[in-house]
Parts: sequence; C-alpha cells; structure tokens
Amino acid sequence: MLDAGRTDEALLEVNNIEVIYNHVILVLKGVSLKVPKGGITALLGGNGAGKSTTLKAISGLLASERGDITKGQITYRGGNLASMNPADLVKMGVIQVMEGRHCFEHLTVEENLLTGAYTRSDGKGAIAADLEMVYNYFPRLRERRKSQAGYTSGGEQQMVAIGRAIMSRPETILLDEPSMGLAPQLVEEIFNIVKTLNENEGTTFLLAEQNTNVALRFAHYGYILESGRVVMDGPAKELRENPDVKEFYLGMSDDGRKSFRDVRSYRRRKRWLS
Repeated sequence: MLDAGRTDEALLEVNNIEVIYNHVILVLKGVSLKVPKGGITALLGGNGAGKSTTLKAISGLLASERGDITKGQITYRGGNLASMNPADLVKMGVIQVMEGRHCFEHLTVEENLLTGAYTRSDGKGAIAADLEMVYNYFPRLRERRKSQAGYTSGGEQQMVAIGRAIMSRPETILLDEPSMGLAPQLVEEIFNIVKTLNENEGTTFLLAEQNTNVALRFAHYGYILESGRVVMDGPAKELRENPDVKEFYLGMSDDGRKSFRDVRSYRRRKRWLS
C-alpha cells in the first residue's frame, strides 16, 4: 500500500541514459529510474558512483560541466526534457539543490530565500506567505534572517538552500547530498523537514545521498548506484533488510558490524552486474 499522498504515477522517468564528460569520460552507463508523484526516492552509493551526475542530467546542469547525455531519455510528466534549460525546468516545477549548498554569501538569509521566487508572477502577497511558511519549517532561519548567509553555519546554509528552493513553489526537488558535512543531529533535522514537506506540501523528492542508513529511513524507494550503473533497487524497507545492503552499505552483517576496511574490500557479487 502506498503512503498517504503518494500515487503510482511516474512523475519523472530516466530511461537508460549514458553521460559522457569532455567527450571522453563515460560516467553513467545505462541508468534508469522512476520517481513517483508525491514520493521520496533515494539515489544511493559511494563517492563517484554517479549520483550527482544523474541529478544534473535531469536538471539541465550538465552543460556547465562539459557533460552530455549521449543515450537514453529523461521525461517529466511524459514530456522530453532534452531541450529544457534549468530556468525552464524551474518554471515547470523542478529545481535542484546543489551539493555544497551554494548560498549567496554576501546576501542576508532572507535575501537568499527571496531569490528563489524570482520566476514567480503571483504577487508579493503570495511570496510573503511562502516566506512565512519557510520560516515556520526553519525557525532558525527566522532568527538569522538579517544575517549574511556566509556567516551562518553549514546546517543553516543547507536550510537556506532548501528554503530557497521551496520559494520557487516546486513540484519536485532534486536534493544533492543534504547530509554532507553536517553533524548527525542536524542531518536528522534536515531529513525530518524533508519528510514534513513531502507529507504536508506534497513535494516530490529525488535525493542523492551517501548516508544510506538515514536516507533509507526517510525514503519510500531507493536505487543503489555503483560505477555509473544501478545495481539494486526496491522499496526502502526491503533495502534496509537486504543482506547485501546491510553488509556493504550499512556496515552490518549477520555476524555483526563490519569494519570500514572490510566493507571497502568486498568483492561485488556477480549477480549484481547481471
């Protein structure tokens, strides 16, 4: 049974895409995934697995890094995104929160948030109401609203980046490594806000995350990438209980917790690449 607010409708589909950087380096090797409307979908894997590249392929940001989709198709609500630039996608309701937060350091927190509304034409009243909504989700930002963003903490900057995305009134947020560089309690806070936004506002999330443990606790469905390929996917609850995932990504096995060295030195089972 689907969670409340979720449907079987595939809002976003990535079909067998390949991505090459600088006309030479093959990064994604036939990646396919579906993101249902109203769901939280996790894209998991280690550093260099291809998670961020997948998000940039969807959001139209590959060109800025000399990347090209050389095979496959990406569709949103059934329409091909091939000719779309990032600004067009924001107007359609798809926005990416980049890895590393990328705040405008010399602007205040509130000015950063308001930049997220630059494409809107529904009036100052609606924008002010959404700013208040963001402050309700992120009370700390209300306290720091007049502070320069560059002088706020990493967790606060991550909140600013997500809040700025919310100000564009998105249907879908592509969230890249939200836990990076944050203390565990802040990671929990960020993911709880993602869950609340999903439940209360109906926002669809596709999040790329190395922290498999926390991602699978909050996501509905997950895809695991290795070396540019999807090697496993399934409902988050099933992935959490899968012996391979527990051993190689959660650091657990039936014999107890494995060391990081043990996890890194495993030999991938051949069936994962079949």
